[in-house]
Amino acid sequence: MANVTFTSPKLSRDVTVYAVAGARNTLLDLAKEHKVPIPYDCQDGECGSCLCEVTILSKTPRAISLTEKEKEVLKQLGKISHDEVANAEVNDMPPHYRLACQYIFRDEDIIVKFDGDEAAPVKVSKSSATVIG
Repeated sequence: MANVTFTSPKLSRDVTVYAVAGARNTLLDLAKEHKVPIPYDCQDGECGSCLCEVTILSKTPRAISLTEKEKEVLKQLGKISHDEVANAEVNDMPPHYRLACQYIFRDEDIIVKFDGDEAAPVKVSKSSATVIG
């Protein structure tokens, strides 16, 4: 199990939830499930609207994987350097910024900070009539 704490100026207080490590759900899936208003648009790692800063609280971070889409979008947003990409690929050192739609949980506690782009609307889930946000 992993404890995930969401923090944002958009929240009246921090929200901590449990996530099943190794499940194929993403950070964005978890946020939507618990009505945490992380902005999103494409949900496919191409737009960058679900950008978050992730702090791993474990002393030894677990192996991470950045998708090619995520690397490219983080580079375009200026949130990851060439050296950070190399460090992630070679040394499994996670970058501070991630896309919530691409982040898969590990067995470690994390803090997820997001601001959200006020211009990017929070979408309505197609499978549900409830608005997330």
